[in-house]
Amino acid sequence: MAIEIVPITPGFGAEIGDVDLSRPLAGEDLAAIEEAFWTYAVLVFPEQKLTGDQHLAFAANFGPHETTIQVYRPGKDKDLRLRKEFADVSNLDPEGQIWGRDSRTRMFQMANRIWHTDSSFKRVPALASLLYARSIPPIGGHTEFADERAAYDALPEETKARLEGLVAEHCIVHSRMRLGFTAFTEEERAGMPPVPQLLVRTLPQSGRKTLYLASHAGRILGMPKAEGRALIDQLMAHATQRQFVYTHRWRPHDLVMWDDRCTMHRGTDFDDLRWPRDMQRATVSDVANSCEQEGVQAALA
Repeated sequence: MAIEIVPITPGFGAEIGDVDLSRPLAGEDLAAIEEAFWTYAVLVFPEQKLTGDQHLAFAANFGPHETTIQVYRPGKDKDLRLRKEFADVSNLDPEGQIWGRDSRTRMFQMANRIWHTDSSFKRVPALASLLYARSIPPIGGHTEFADERAAYDALPEETKARLEGLVAEHCIVHSRMRLGFTAFTEEERAGMPPVPQLLVRTLPQSGRKTLYLASHAGRILGMPKAEGRALIDQLMAHATQRQFVYTHRWRPHDLVMWDDRCTMHRGTDFDDLRWPRDMQRATVSDVANSCEQEGVQAALA
């Protein structure tokens, strides 16, 4: 039986049925999923019963695994709750208990609740993220996704011309500082230095242009800092208007994958000191830095 694809909207988000991701996929099924992914950017796979190995095996169809940014924290790789190929997007400590109010990890991960793009702060950023729900809170804790392709299409032509070739500086410090988290060690800063990324990208599979935004973007190269920051904020407000956003209300054992090259996302509030939320994300890398992919020379001063 062929897989079933049910669009959530005509061009953004689709549910995928009649597929078991715990098993190796037939070639035609994987091809259909890839085609749907390039079209809809966000895919929802309900009722998947996956081990960690099975989750990673499915992700590997789309690229090489990233490792969690926690490994940039000296000595912290020994304290990981999950293997290093997973980002632990939960509110649980290494012993599986709900974190405390003043947990450093809690403060660091609060930035997941503002609009961002996974790993745009890495020189080779993410291609796709695959988030799996092992347990969810009874209320809250949804994830919102913004379609940056549609947001780009809706810009005035003069704005599109202005944005062509612009490069932003992305750094994880920018997004954390927006929420008041500044407790980075020198080793952490050295392990996650700023990187350049294009403000507008072209997706090779479809030829569509897309904004490439994130809370990690702190300035635009060649612009006065205040002007660049204002332009980033203006574009993010534009791209996250309701007509461009899909809200996913999680069910246990949902796996949701999204295209990090053209999709921003954020988690919504829930009582993270009361309800466990065990979410595990596999992320695969893109082929190169966004500037390098399109032949744009960019050096950070």
